[in-house]
Amino acid sequence: MRAYLDNGATTPVAKEVVETMLPYFTERFGHPTFLYSLGQEAADAVDQSQKTIARTINAKSGEILFTSSATEANDIALRGVVYANRKRGNHIITTKIENPSILRTCERLEGEGFKIDYLPVDGEGFVDVSKLKEKLNDKTILVSVANVNDEIGTIEPVEEIGKLLRDQKEKIYFHVNAAAGYARVPFDVEQIGADLVSLSAHKIHGPKGVGALYIREGTPVEPVSYGYISLFKLKPGTENIPGIVGLAKAAELAFDGFERHTNHMKKLRDKLISGFERVPYSVINGPRGDKRSPANASCSFKGLEGESMLMHLDLNGISVATGSACSTTKLEPSHVLTAIGVKPEVAHGTIRFTLSRYNTEEEIDYTLEVVPRVVEQLRKISPVKPEEL
Repeated sequence: MRAYLDNGATTPVAKEVVETMLPYFTERFGHPTFLYSLGQEAADAVDQSQKTIARTINAKSGEILFTSSATEANDIALRGVVYANRKRGNHIITTKIENPSILRTCERLEGEGFKIDYLPVDGEGFVDVSKLKEKLNDKTILVSVANVNDEIGTIEPVEEIGKLLRDQKEKIYFHVNAAAGYARVPFDVEQIGADLVSLSAHKIHGPKGVGALYIREGTPVEPVSYGYISLFKLKPGTENIPGIVGLAKAAELAFDGFERHTNHMKKLRDKLISGFERVPYSVINGPRGDKRSPANASCSFKGLEGESMLMHLDLNGISVATGSACSTTKLEPSHVLTAIGVKPEVAHGTIRFTLSRYNTEEEIDYTLEVVPRVVEQLRKISPVKPEEL
């Protein structure tokens, strides 16, 4: 049996999405800026896709910019806004547990003279809004906080943050990286007060290589790359029409029966977590219940190396992610787990299980049969005693 439980990394493309995309490779292949019918078919596809994405987050269609990924959307959002507002201020606030696409961009901006505050989080990964408020000053121009943490599933208080920022005397732009939360938790740009929102296709059973950025009307954003301008001046180059229609179709499928899909994932998530809690010397990372993404179950198995467990699970047909970041020269614990106070030696034994609406209860039952067995096998040969951690 196979159980793909790494949907936080990427998802299989839905059959309906592939079918929707295919004509735009071979039949409706026109360039969207040309006036003949093939070009206008492509332009209409982009327009309809904007409307579809906008409906899912309560935005206007003209506020949707298509990108190559959520990573690119994050880069445009952060650098584009601060470049456009640098005469007014140079201060940015984010958190210590953001996705690397946010943290690396902030590192670059620090090198350019911008001041960045990285907010700490509590043991469950939550941002303290009162601490964020303390960091605000007359130079603050942007706050960036993900609505869902992609490693431990924490649903951040973005609505509370949005209200705080709206109450400030001077405008402070609010960016939300929603790649991990899109189609998993409700998101309304008006209710939250977000000015910029990053989305990804391949996390919701859409194609790789396409994302979207919501930019509230009137938000000043400078281009961060230059070249041939087709439909969007902030994203030069010819649009990926098949990818764009694929993202829109994936969103349509995800939000058609949204509550049914998320309740299904919650049921599987809770079953996983309950099963892991019965494994000796295991620790669930992140919050429980409604404050956790329905798609996420992160567990540290003390006394183990996550990479060994990952490979043993893979031999049993189960695909998961570890809680460590690998490089060619060193193995470091996840910055998210470190930020919530998990010891490095425990963090190394962390496995992230992430779900989608296509996972089944049978897959979860199988996983809960295999995981305790693998943990027991690996602990027998591990030099580290879990009770000592």
